[in-house]
Amino acid sequence: KPSTISLYPQKMKEISVLSFICSCLYPETHKNIMDMDIKPINKRASGQAFEVILKPTSPVSDAAHCVTTPPKRDVSLEDIQKKLEAAEDRRRSQEAQVLRALAEKRDHERDVLLKAMEENSNFSRMAEEKLQVKMEQNEENRQAYLSAMMERLQEREKHAQEVRRNKELREEVTA
Repeated sequence: KPSTISLYPQKMKEISVLSFICSCLYPETHKNIMDMDIKPINKRASGQAFEVILKPTSPVSDAAHCVTTPPKRDVSLEDIQKKLEAAEDRRRSQEAQVLRALAEKRDHERDVLLKAMEENSNFSRMAEEKLQVKMEQNEENRQAYLSAMMERLQEREKHAQEVRRNKELREEVTA
């Protein structure tokens, strides 16, 4: 936390700066404003001590401190027209830039949409191809299973005929 001894001179300088500004803005009403110097004196048990030195302002310093505004130059109709044209050009340029940005955004959205549609189409085509391959494989497996069943059935039928023939032969032999 800054000490009081350092804050007080700062505040007094701000006051003197304020009086300086006022004297520049209203020189006729503030002719008797005085400059101040503030010097802190060593801290004492009773508190802070300051030495304030007032100096009357000199007429030379008044002239040096006052800031004069440059005289306004006359603005011609051509200058106004040029400024208006420049403002119109800036407005058109800004409008064109906004339109370009919107067109780029629209193009980007269209590109993203086309890419998504292409990826969806590729996915659908790949899924359809996989399904077709799977169905063909299932059909081949089914055909192989049916062929195996028919072969086994034929072998059983052959075996049954052989057993019947052997039985008939035994019955003829025993009869």
